[in-house]
Amino acid sequence: MTSEPQPSPTIFHDLDHYVAMPRLSGLALSPDGTRLVTTVSTITKAGTGYATALWGVDPQGERPAYRITRSAKGEAGAAFSSTGTLYFTSARPNPDADDETPEAALWEIPAGGGEARVVLSRPGGVGKVLCARDAEVTLVVAGLLPGATDEKTHAAIHKARKDGGVQAILHDSYPVRYWDADLGPSAPQLFVAEPDEQDEPKRPTTTDHVPPLRLRWVSEGVGARMRDATPVVSPDGTFALVSLTVPEARGEQRSQLVRIDLVSGERTVLADEAEHEFYDPLISPDSARALIVVDRKSTPERAPRPVLHLLDLATGGRTPLAADWDRWASPAAWLPDGSAVLVTADDNGRSPIFRIDVGSGEVSPVTTDDAAYGEVVVSPDGTRAYAVRSGYLFPPEVVAIDLATGAVAALPGPVERPEIPGRLEDVETTAADGTRVRGWLALPEGEGPHPLLLWIHGGPLGSWNAWTWRWNPWLMTAQGYAVLMPDPALSTGYGQDFIQRGWGTWGKAPYEDLMAITDTVVARDDIDETRTAAMGGSFGGYMANWVAGHTDRFRAIVTHASLWALDQFGPTTDAAFFWQREMTREMGEANSPHLSVDKIVNPVLVIHGDKDYRVPIGEGLRLWYELLSSSGLPAGDDGTTVHRFLYFPNENHWILSPQHAKVWYQVVSGFLAEHVLGAELPELPVELGRTAPTEQQLRAAAAAEELDEATGDGVDGESARP
Repeated sequence: MTSEPQPSPTIFHDLDHYVAMPRLSGLALSPDGTRLVTTVSTITKAGTGYATALWGVDPQGERPAYRITRSAKGEAGAAFSSTGTLYFTSARPNPDADDETPEAALWEIPAGGGEARVVLSRPGGVGKVLCARDAEVTLVVAGLLPGATDEKTHAAIHKARKDGGVQAILHDSYPVRYWDADLGPSAPQLFVAEPDEQDEPKRPTTTDHVPPLRLRWVSEGVGARMRDATPVVSPDGTFALVSLTVPEARGEQRSQLVRIDLVSGERTVLADEAEHEFYDPLISPDSARALIVVDRKSTPERAPRPVLHLLDLATGGRTPLAADWDRWASPAAWLPDGSAVLVTADDNGRSPIFRIDVGSGEVSPVTTDDAAYGEVVVSPDGTRAYAVRSGYLFPPEVVAIDLATGAVAALPGPVERPEIPGRLEDVETTAADGTRVRGWLALPEGEGPHPLLLWIHGGPLGSWNAWTWRWNPWLMTAQGYAVLMPDPALSTGYGQDFIQRGWGTWGKAPYEDLMAITDTVVARDDIDETRTAAMGGSFGGYMANWVAGHTDRFRAIVTHASLWALDQFGPTTDAAFFWQREMTREMGEANSPHLSVDKIVNPVLVIHGDKDYRVPIGEGLRLWYELLSSSGLPAGDDGTTVHRFLYFPNENHWILSPQHAKVWYQVVSGFLAEHVLGAELPELPVELGRTAPTEQQLRAAAAAEELDEATGDGVDGESARP
C-alpha cells in the first residue's frame, strides 16, 4: 500500500504565519479617478496586535501597489477631498508639536504629494472624516462631552475628568454599552472642519503652509442619537444625511432619517414612522435624491423586511425601488449620470454587485463569480467600478469591474493570495418541508474519508459567503478535516420566506436544516460519519449548544460566545430591544438550550471573552457551571471533567489579538484531536496558563530566551488593536 502524498506546507499549516498574514480592508477613490487607497493591517513587532497603513493601488492595474504611510500607531479612515487631498486619522506623533498626540488626530497628504501633516487634534480624538465630492467641504465625526458648548468647554471638561481620575458614567437612557465599549460620557457629533486662520499665531510661513482646521458644530442638540450611524455628505457639500436614534418607551427605540444643513445646522426630519427604521442613505450625484433602506420593525411573528426607496430630498416623497426583488440589498454607489445604482446583496452563498435601473427598477447582476463584494466606488466616467472582493478561496483584494461586461480583474495589490490547502465544493440537500438548503464544503487534499466539522454561522441573519480570518476553514483542512459551512433557515440570500421559516423558532427549522445537510454530506464516500464535531459562534454557538442537547451524533461540541439561557440573555445583551422584537417569553422558553443540559452527553469546549457585551459573559459562566453540575457528563467526584472552558479576560465577542487567535486555534485543535480523532492530547503552550509547564516546555522556553538574547530579537511590549 502506498501512502498518500503529504500536502506542501502553507500559511495554514503554521499559526505564526497565519496570524502574521497582512489583511486588507477599505477603499477610497480620488475624485479624478487616478488614485485608489486601501488599508493593510500587519502584525506588530510584539505579535500582540495589528498596525494599519495606507497603500496606493493603481486603478489601471499597470503599476504595483505602494505604501503611503508608515508608523507604529497606524493609520485609518482614508478619504479624498474634492481637490485630491488625502485625509486620514492616526494617533502617531505629530512632528510639528513638542509632545506626542496620544489620541487620533486628523492628518492630510496634499494632492501633489509630500509628507503627511496634522491639521486637527483635539481631546478625545477624531473618529471619522468625510469629504464632499464636488466642493471643498470636510466633515469630522468626533465625541463631545455632556455640558460642552464648544471645543474649548469640551477640552476643559475632558481635562477635569482625566485629572480627577473619574471613569463613572451616569446614564438616563438605554443602551449603556455596545459590543465591547462602554457608551458615554461623550457622544459622537458632526462638525464641519474649516481653516482656522484667525486664531493662528502670526509668524513667517513657507509656500506650502496650510492653516490648521477648527471644528464648527452642526449637530447641536442631537445628543447621543447619532451613536449607531455614520453621516453621509452631499456631493455639493451643502448638507448631510444621518440616521438618528429615537428613544421610545420601555427601552425601545427606532431610527429616523434627518437632513442637517451644513451652513446653519438646521435639522429637517425626512423620514420617521413608528413601525419602520430608516438607514444607509446614499445621495445622488446631483444632490437631489437619496437611495435609502426602509426596514419594517420586526415582531415575534414577523421577520424584518428591508426595502430600497428613492427619496426626493426637496419634497420628502418616497418611492420603493425594486420592491418585489426578494433580497436584502445594501446601497453601494450611484452611477455618475444618476441613471442607476449599484448595490450588494447576499445571494445563494455569494454577495454580488447588482445594478438597479432607477427609472424601471430592473435588477441585473454585475458580478457572477463565487465571491462577496464591498467598498464599491465608481470611476468618474461611469465605465468602471472598484471594490474589495473576497471568497472562501482568497482573502480580501482590490478589483476593477467593467460595468458594461461585468468582467472582473484583480489589481496588483499589497497582499498576495495564499495557497489554499484543499478544494471547495457547493453542496445542498432538501429539508423535510421540501426547502432547498445549501452550503460550502471545504475539503482537504487526499481521497479520505475525512473527519467532518460542522460550522454554524452567527447572525443569525447572515450567510457563509466571504473570507473570514476568525473562522477560517483552511486552518482545519490543513489538519485533515472537511469543513461544512451551511446556510440554514434564517440565513440571508435565499429570500424572505427562508428567513421567516426560522423566525422566533431557532430550535426548529434552523436545527432541522443543519441536520439534513449534515446527513447528506456524511453519506459521501470521502467523509467519515463516525468522526464528526459541531462548532459555532454567537448564534452559531447557541445552535452548537442546542445541537449538544438534542443529538449525540457529534463526538465533540465547540461553542464560542454562545447564548445559553435565553431568559437571562434577553435583558442583559447590549441591545435587548432587538431581542424583545423577536422572542416572547414563551418562545424563549421553548428555544432555550439550557433546558436540555441533562441531555448533553458529549464533551463541550466553551469559549468566551469577558468584554463581550453582545453575548455577556454570564452566558458562558452559567453554561460552564451547568455542564459540570447538570449535564449527562458532569464533573467527577474529584472535580475533573472532559469539558473545557477557554476564557479570555480582555477579548470581546471576537478574538482579535493575534496571540489569542493562536491560543484559540491551538485549544480548539487539541480538543478536536482528542475527541474526534482519538489522538493523544497535545501539549498546550506554556503561556496559556492551564497547568504547570512540563519539563519539555520549560526547556523550550529557556532555549527561546537564549536565542532572543543572542540575536537581539526581544520585543518591547508594543501593542495595537485592529
